[in-house]
Amino acid sequence: MFHVLIPARFASTRLPGKPLLDISGRPLIEWVWDCARASGAASVVVATDDERIQEAAGRFGADCRLTSRSHASGTDRIAEVAREVGFAPDEIIVNLQGDEPLMPATVVAEVAEALRARPLVDIATAVAPVQTLSEFLDPSCVKALRARDGRALYFSRAPVPWPRDRVADGRPAEFTGAWRHIGIYAYRVRSLLKFAAWPPTPLEQIEKLEQLRALEHGMSIYLLALAEAPAAGVDTPEDIERVRAVLRKA
Repeated sequence: MFHVLIPARFASTRLPGKPLLDISGRPLIEWVWDCARASGAASVVVATDDERIQEAAGRFGADCRLTSRSHASGTDRIAEVAREVGFAPDEIIVNLQGDEPLMPATVVAEVAEALRARPLVDIATAVAPVQTLSEFLDPSCVKALRARDGRALYFSRAPVPWPRDRVADGRPAEFTGAWRHIGIYAYRVRSLLKFAAWPPTPLEQIEKLEQLRALEHGMSIYLLALAEAPAAGVDTPEDIERVRAVLRKA
């Protein structure tokens, strides 16, 4: 059994009010909620900082909790809701971002199961093989280093692992073994609450990747290997048009 919490923030530099943008007559956040419900989750809760999102969620029947507007991340937002709801320490929560309407419900369930099957692991997330050199070199594509047993060794915006013997004119000739991080997380509740209580750590602040906080504190993160990356979420006006085109056919 697992639960899905969906953090949804109204403010966005590039797309203000993003969770309420219309896609085929429905707000974006409703498509994400549908994905979560299709995953087999025992419960789905939207966690938001804005009454307008709460009102919209109520119209399509979602359980939506209003949270503080001061949270630095979606993780902090879902931690507040986890405390409010009173989930047991060993229960599993999946953090499904509120701008991921194309995330397959199967991936939500698989990340939760990956954590359930590994009692000594604190967090599970997903990775997929890097497909192109431009993706490998792109700092907006977060790379993950994965141990043989699936544990996360590190996350970086840098192109890692760097193929030292396959570099010409400063550019790598291959990117074998490179994994792209997919931003969906499953937490044990006790780990989520610990994580949210810690201040940002040095590596996290350098890379601007909050999952490094967990590694710096010695938490274990399991990386579920997917065959390919799910379709990207919504960050820009171009993204919303791409998602509209896909869901128009759904």
